[in-house]
Amino acid sequence: MIRKTNTAAAPAPAPNAAAASRVNRDWLFWVTWLLAFLMVFWLTTVILAKSGIDLFKRADGNDLSPIFSAPAQQDNVPMPDFVPGVQVESVVRSTSLHTIIPDESFTVPKKYTVEAGDSVFGIAQSYKLAPETVLWANQGLLNDNPNMLSIGQELTIPAVDGVLHTVKAGDTLESVARKYQANPEEILTWPGNDIDIVEQTLLAGETIMVPGGEREMQTWVVPTIWRANSGANQTVNAGCNTSGVVVYGSGYFVWPADNHSISGNNYWSGHLGIDIAAAQGAPIYAADYGVVVYASWIGGGYGNMVMIDHGNGYHTLYAHNSSLIVRCGQGVSQGQVIAYAGSTGNSTGSHLHFEIRYGGMFVNPLDYVN
Repeated sequence: MIRKTNTAAAPAPAPNAAAASRVNRDWLFWVTWLLAFLMVFWLTTVILAKSGIDLFKRADGNDLSPIFSAPAQQDNVPMPDFVPGVQVESVVRSTSLHTIIPDESFTVPKKYTVEAGDSVFGIAQSYKLAPETVLWANQGLLNDNPNMLSIGQELTIPAVDGVLHTVKAGDTLESVARKYQANPEEILTWPGNDIDIVEQTLLAGETIMVPGGEREMQTWVVPTIWRANSGANQTVNAGCNTSGVVVYGSGYFVWPADNHSISGNNYWSGHLGIDIAAAQGAPIYAADYGVVVYASWIGGGYGNMVMIDHGNGYHTLYAHNSSLIVRCGQGVSQGQVIAYAGSTGNSTGSHLHFEIRYGGMFVNPLDYVN
């Protein structure tokens, strides 16, 4: 007997899971590669754009309508072209209204002609030297006295601080160095001396520079003149009678001129006073009470000079005056007009040379005037 069986159609088989997974991987692979390519292309475009190369410009300059472009830079300030390796040469001019020399180095002495308004101190400063160096180099002309400076003189200006020495027969580097308390090696190696390093021979009559050398200053000064019966052994007969005048100083000093600025020489070892700016004919005042012990012309470059003995060990001196209005033996008050400023004696311009002495010794007036 045949049994009839009722059968249903079998369902369609499901897609293979492995095949579906492979399709998904292929799709992701190509998408990833596409994104990577686009990123590389974009970065390349940005880099080339910063280098000045535009991929989207044809040879004829027309735009290719780029798909990608570098982001615009904000606040891009244009800068000027930089040209490396170019040296700029310039000359710096001094702001000084009175320039004596160019700012240049030298190794052999120079010559300088004195002009109106010059002083040993000012000339030395212009050459960046000590004033003693200028005096020592011109001993035959100035006799170590800055007051002997006058217009038209031709000064010798050393290249460095020290002493110019004229070689005598028998001189050696060691003996010259000893004389000026200097180093013989510095004399030997100074370029301007042109001494043979091997022979080290000095030729008689030649002038050599002794860098850093120094010698005693042979200063000529007006002697201190004391009033009569002062008991001082430095008394010099001034040719006038002061015995009947009894005026004594206070010990305090006022400025002897209306102008309180230095004009020319300051106080230093070669100039034992100060030069005060004073126009021709400006009044000159007694710095303190005292007795005039000199009022006349005097040598040494001082010209018309007044000296006052203050009776307490102090003396004051006023030089280069155009005219004097006090006489020797006269008592004066502090602030009294005693003369008028000028440029008598050896002077390159109107000014007052002012000295204060105590016990016959020089002191710096700037430490005393109020």
